[in-house]
Amino acid sequence: MNCRSEVLEVTVEARQVEEAMLALLHTILLHRSSGKFHYKKEGTYSIGTVGTLDIDCDFIDFTFVRVSSEELDRVIRKAVSEFKDALSNSGSDGMGQISLEFYQKKKSRWPFSDECIPWEVWSIKVNVVNLANEQERQICREKVGEKLGEKVINVVEVINRHEYLPKMPTQSEVDNVFDTSLKDVQPYLYKITYQITDSLGTSVSTTMRRLIKDTLAL
Repeated sequence: MNCRSEVLEVTVEARQVEEAMLALLHTILLHRSSGKFHYKKEGTYSIGTVGTLDIDCDFIDFTFVRVSSEELDRVIRKAVSEFKDALSNSGSDGMGQISLEFYQKKKSRWPFSDECIPWEVWSIKVNVVNLANEQERQICREKVGEKLGEKVINVVEVINRHEYLPKMPTQSEVDNVFDTSLKDVQPYLYKITYQITDSLGTSVSTTMRRLIKDTLAL
C-alpha cells in the first residue's frame, strides 16, 4: 500500500501557534472521523452521528469547525501544547513540524506485535516570527487568518479526492482501523508526532515580513 503524504506550511507569531495547529489538525480529523459503530450482528451495523462546533480564535481572525467530542479535543490540545512548548523552548525564532499520521493495524502472530501500516500523513511546517509592534501583530492576525482559510480549502479538496481509505471493517476487526477508545466519535487510527529545528527559514520569514510591510504601506 502506498502512503500518501500532504504538506502544509504556515508562518505565525508565537501566540498564534496553538490556534493555528488546532485549526488545521481538527479540520483534518473532522473529515477522518465517523460516528460510533453500533453492531447488531456480524456484518450489520449502524453509525451514530458526529456533532460539530464552531471555534473562534483569540489571536487570529479565523473560525474553524471541529468535532464536538471533548475527549478528542483534549487529546489534540495536549499534543499541540507539547509542540508549542518545545517550539518556544528552542529560541525566540524557530521552525518545527507537527505530523498527523493515519494508519491501520495488521495482526501479527505471537510473539510479534501488530504491524502499523500508514496510509495517509499530513505534515504541517510551522515558522515562528517575531513582530516589532502591535500594528504588525494586527496585520499578522488578519494575514494568518486568510492563509488558514486557504489551507482549510486545500485540506477539503485533498480529502474529497477519490483516494484510498481502509475498507469498512467487520466487528472483530474494527480496532484495526478505527480508534474506538472515545465514547462519542470514532476517528481512523492516528498518531501525532513533532520535530523542532533551531533556525527559521530566511525566505519564509522574509515573505511574511514583506506582507506586513506592504500592508502598512497601503
